[in-house]
Parts: sequence; C-alpha cells; structure tokens
Amino acid sequence: QVHLVQSGGGYMRAGESLTLSCAASTTIFSTSPMGWYRQAPGNGRDQRELVATISTTGATNYADSVKGRFTISRADAKNTVYLQMDSLKPDDTADYFCNAGGQFSGGRYYPNMGLWGRGTQVTVSS
Repeated sequence: QVHLVQSGGGYMRAGESLTLSCAASTTIFSTSPMGWYRQAPGNGRDQRELVATISTTGATNYADSVKGRFTISRADAKNTVYLQMDSLKPDDTADYFCNAGGQFSGGRYYPNMGLWGRGTQVTVSS
C-alpha cells in the first residue's frame, strides 16, 4: 500500500517562506501527476482548494491566489514533491494536503481520492 508522508508545516509570519514536502513510500511518482490542496480552518474536506499541480513532464499550474508566490516541483528520484511558499499571507493559513495519481482532463486536475497525504498545518500571522 502506498503512503504519502508530508512534512514542513508550521507557524509563520506574513512575508516569510516555507517549503512543504510530500514523499511517497514507493516509486509511484515518476508516472503520477501530483497536486497540492489546502483546506482552510472551518472548511470540510469537500471544500479543499486546489493550490498547485505538476504533471509527469513537469508542467505546472497554480491557483490564482498563489500564482507568483508558490512553486511546485518534483524530484522523482526521491519520490518527493515540494511546495515552496513565498510571501506568505494570513489567507494562506490552512491544512495542506498532497495528492498523488490524479488525472488531467480538459485542463483540470481530478484528484485520486484514494491517495492523500495526512495533511500539514500552515498558520500565517499578520
């Protein structure tokens, strides 16, 4: 069974930077599109916001709210995907979840509902 292990959350101040990591327990990454989602405080799982995606070829897409501040990248040799978050804002406060093995269709990423990381909390104070 594949597991996604997340790390890197924490308490930050506005303007600071933070990198999240998501490592898979197997060599799934090289053939898997990946995505990062976030769930704001008080929101349910069905309200997770897609933050960034990366295809198997390295093509990336971002939510407008993070474009220019966040960078998603992947290191297939390490079975790891990263989310570099710069110029953090209080609105970035959320639990962040990685997702593996989703599909792109019509320019949209559809998550693999069976393969999520457990989430990592990011809190940004003003």
